Amino acid sequence: MAKKLGKKARKFAKKNLPSVMKRQRKLNSMFKKKSAPRRSKVSNKVFLEESNKSKNVQQTHGDLEGMILDEAFTTMILGTYFIKMIMIWMRMFQLVMDIYLREIYQEIAKQKRKLDKLCVKDPQFSKFLESRRSDLHKSKSEEIMKKVMLIVLDDGIGESETSLSGKVLTSSTLDVWCWMVMEQPNCSTLSSLLYGFRAACHFGVDSDEVSQQKIANREVFSKLLTFVLQEAHGIFSRLLGISGSMNKENMLKTTKKSEWKSVRPLIKSYLRSSLFLLNQEMDNQILMFVISQLRLSIMFFAAFPSLAKRLIKRSIHLWATRGETLSAGSFFIIRDIASKCSSDYLDICLMRTYQAFIANCKFMDSANLKHIKFLMHSIVEIYSLDIQKSSQKEELKKIHSWQYINCISVWVEFVSCNFKNYDLQPLLVLIIEIIRGIAHLFSGPRYLPLRFKCVKILNQLSLSSGVFIPIASLLFDCLEHRGNINADRTQRSHVDFSSLLKVPKQLLKSRDFHEESILTAIQLLSEHFSQWSYHISFPELATIPLILLKRFHENTTLESVRRTVKHLMDQAQQKSDFIQRKRDEVLFSPKDQSSVDGFLELEKNDGSSPFGRFYASIRHDGLQSPRT
Repeated sequence: MAKKLGKKARKFAKKNLPSVMKRQRKLNSMFKKKSAPRRSKVSNKVFLEESNKSKNVQQTHGDLEGMILDEAFTTMILGTYFIKMIMIWMRMFQLVMDIYLREIYQEIAKQKRKLDKLCVKDPQFSKFLESRRSDLHKSKSEEIMKKVMLIVLDDGIGESETSLSGKVLTSSTLDVWCWMVMEQPNCSTLSSLLYGFRAACHFGVDSDEVSQQKIANREVFSKLLTFVLQEAHGIFSRLLGISGSMNKENMLKTTKKSEWKSVRPLIKSYLRSSLFLLNQEMDNQILMFVISQLRLSIMFFAAFPSLAKRLIKRSIHLWATRGETLSAGSFFIIRDIASKCSSDYLDICLMRTYQAFIANCKFMDSANLKHIKFLMHSIVEIYSLDIQKSSQKEELKKIHSWQYINCISVWVEFVSCNFKNYDLQPLLVLIIEIIRGIAHLFSGPRYLPLRFKCVKILNQLSLSSGVFIPIASLLFDCLEHRGNINADRTQRSHVDFSSLLKVPKQLLKSRDFHEESILTAIQLLSEHFSQWSYHISFPELATIPLILLKRFHENTTLESVRRTVKHLMDQAQQKSDFIQRKRDEVLFSPKDQSSVDGFLELEKNDGSSPFGRFYASIRHDGLQSPRT
């Protein structure tokens, strides 16, 4: 058994430890913990020493522990009290709200009874209420669709699609937008759709800088571009109340409508984004699709002059430099702007198409021959829209170049197409003088291809205008050239005059060049004879050429050329004799212009004369040189 404490120890415990023991008893009773077992076999001496050493420490520790426990106990009591108070307040608030809502419900029911009585007494008021209910239902439907759109947008974004801004356009969201703008074009979703279209047009270029809207993938990109390009014009037309085709007068009326102010920014955004897409270097089929859709909105471009000029610039570039299909599609854009918009746009189209044609016809070869002819015909069609403006065009300074010759060819085509319907006699005379001046300015065998082109152009003008243009003197200068007849025939040098303006020096004395020159001159002279073979003055026209042909026939040593020249001489002489006999039988004078114009009209329409068959064979088969 443990020894009892000494007197001093009992006195110390009685004096200093009651509070500690009391607090321990309280804690034991509160937390229901068992007290620790008492130490056994502890000597009074050890206990007194330990008690003396820890007197101050135990006193301080006991005070702190008592304070902490007192505060915790107080906090628990206060917390329970406040919870009870909050529950009481909530019950009171619920009672007050119930009373308040009951009063509101009674007031609403009272007002409803009054409205019902008014509807019975006044049918007009009833109709007004029904219209308001339908508007309210429509607004609620829009609000619901917006919430659906947001839900789809939130659900469609995955972790891999999240951008820095957190706005990603997904396929499901795009489907909702497309449905909404087709059902209700005036809803705010159209702005979001066009904003996404703008981002798609900048996709892969500078989308981070231009738009915060992100495209989820290529499927969304393709679907967005296709839908907006196909449907935008129809949507804008419905918003503006436009039906049928547009012209300048209808577009002017449209811009004065009240709806134009709200739709104008949307149209401008669409046109500007489409132009940005059109300026990108991409596949011709995609560009053709964009061009074909923008062509529907030509009149909308007229409301934005800066955008219209950008469209003209880009369309002319594609017209002059791209393939056949895209070039034709771009030309339709140019023609529509020139014909449907104001005269200022026509001036721009005339000037820039001409400049683009000059810039792209510097070189001529078999590869681009068809494209350059297409450009010529396109310019003729554009310039034929306004004859007065087109005929005042200035000529270029450079003469001996493909640019100049092709420009001359354009004006020849222009006069040929419009001479019968318009008075273009001054322009015809000017062009004839220019062409004859070119032919005489560059003399010598090296410029024979240029001269042949001039003769061919003059024949074309003569045929389309009915004006006689003498060309025999230009051709017989070519026949006087003599090549190296004794050259080795095994070394053939093919000469293609269609792609030459000046012959290389190494070909000047070749036999092939000599033969090709003679045969080309005979073909052009045959074309000239054919145009006037039924005219009453043909005998006088053919007299000097026949004399020169006879002299050439006697001097040339090329047997194949001699045969061709002899055939032409015989046919021309027979035709001259036939015209002379028919002319001796007529009774009218040379002053009777109508009778002169109708001379041999039946024979001309028949076209079965020997000379006609001769020239037809030349046009169909061509003149064959001995080397073939």
